[in-house]
Amino acid sequence: MLNVSTGSMIPVRRVFLSLLVLAGPTMAQGKNAPPPREEEIAPPPVVTVPYDDKLARLAEVLGSVHYLRTLCKAAGGDEWRNGMQQLLDSETGNEPQRKERLTAAFNRGYRAFASVYTDCTAAAIVAEERYRNEGATLATEITSRFGN
Repeated sequence: MLNVSTGSMIPVRRVFLSLLVLAGPTMAQGKNAPPPREEEIAPPPVVTVPYDDKLARLAEVLGSVHYLRTLCKAAGGDEWRNGMQQLLDSETGNEPQRKERLTAAFNRGYRAFASVYTDCTAAAIVAEERYRNEGATLATEITSRFGN
């Protein structure tokens, strides 16, 4: 440890010297630390397509309809989840970021109605019908504008 007389020093210099003495061991440890490693494998590029926003909304609608049809015990309740799986298989392929975004949108739609409706009510039936219509409109728009 340093033996320095601080009696005749200016207070600012005293504080600075104290900080320097205290920081010395910390600064010395930093020199022995290995340099931060860079990622050797670059993350895959995030793929986006012009209709991703509409596709995400469609996924959200599918999640909403799936929840509402299951809640109201409508025929073919699982067809909406199966439709979402087909959408993921055909649209995302080897693009995990897109798959995650679409899955999150589906789950968001499902949870939005799960937090509001616990019983099948007239309002739930109306909401399901409106969302089904919106989903049909979105699917038509996407395929007519961006389809092969």
